[in-house]
Amino acid sequence: MKRLKKFFKWVFVLLIVAVVGLYITGYGYILKGVWVVYLHGHNTAYIDDFKFFETEKIPASTDPQPWPIHKDYNTVEATKSLSEMNDTLGTVAFLIIKNDSIWFEKYFDGFGKNSQTNSFSMAKSVTSALLGKAIDDGFIKSLDQPVGDFYPQYAGTGLTVGDLSSMASGMDWDESYSNPFGMTARAYYDGDLAKTILKMKVVDTPGVRYKYLSGNTELLAMVIQKATKKQLVDYLYESFWQPMGAENPAVWQVDDGKHRLVKAYCCIGSNARDFARFGKLYKDYGKWNGQQILDSAFVAKSITPRFAESSEYGYGFWLSDFLGKKIFVMRGILGQYVIVVPEDNVIIVRLGEQRGNKTDLPFSSDFYVYVEEAYKMLGENQ
Repeated sequence: MKRLKKFFKWVFVLLIVAVVGLYITGYGYILKGVWVVYLHGHNTAYIDDFKFFETEKIPASTDPQPWPIHKDYNTVEATKSLSEMNDTLGTVAFLIIKNDSIWFEKYFDGFGKNSQTNSFSMAKSVTSALLGKAIDDGFIKSLDQPVGDFYPQYAGTGLTVGDLSSMASGMDWDESYSNPFGMTARAYYDGDLAKTILKMKVVDTPGVRYKYLSGNTELLAMVIQKATKKQLVDYLYESFWQPMGAENPAVWQVDDGKHRLVKAYCCIGSNARDFARFGKLYKDYGKWNGQQILDSAFVAKSITPRFAESSEYGYGFWLSDFLGKKIFVMRGILGQYVIVVPEDNVIIVRLGEQRGNKTDLPFSSDFYVYVEEAYKMLGENQ
């Protein structure tokens, strides 16, 4: 018994030393990560973890515009392959919007049309849209404006706002999701996001090649805020959430109670119907119900590859030629998708807990199943 007590005493002492050591060395945020993730039964970030973080609220539009319901709404069942995929990967929302009307809609595991779930990196597309709006509004000159105009430490590097949006910054960000000591984990769990971002350095020539880095989008958000002199949540509301008639309020995670900088590379809490509005906006080249709220040329550029050798990415949007169609996509790490096929006037939205297996192609396996099975369901309605 004495040996057992002694053992637990030393375990307790070592834990205290470890905790103190993490805080002294600047890694105290790891403890928050352990609490949010592992102590709540998960092994990575998850779709409703925003309740454990500080957030800013994006109000619902004062002029809500519900999606029309298609005359054939839910008259076709999900295919067997789609149902199996939804079950296996923990889908919580699956929508097919045809000709701007909801054609198929299903929710799972207690989630519904008003449920908020984490966008993860779909927020990058939203942040890029805000860049386009800031250019429209004259706050930013063009995609070619130097980042150094806003943050002098980047003066002379050749880095532009367009490089940040198109993932061509040449920065030294470490896009690792498993390293608790890395930049990505610190950005997600630590309290001073701007401090982490401004440590990034340009180590390769900007504007030359694509390399996906979440830090790019966060720095872009900081530039937009500095240029507009507005908080990003406020700019999002007035630029898109209000005029597009979002039916529900949303939240956007911020780093902490002091700095209130949104995690622009991720973490908008909203629902499938409201996320889909950005798909419709870009499908219609920035026009919403007859009103041009985003420049059509910017939209066209956004959904076109910047680099021929990296045809999977434009400016803030993923791209695909699956099934011989020109598809653009908002995408989050756990299989969050707003998939848009303009030629067929189809939008597919999927939100859920997991994504499929990695492939040699630009998307994980689930993406291809969602698109192919949705088209099988649409059949003659294409």
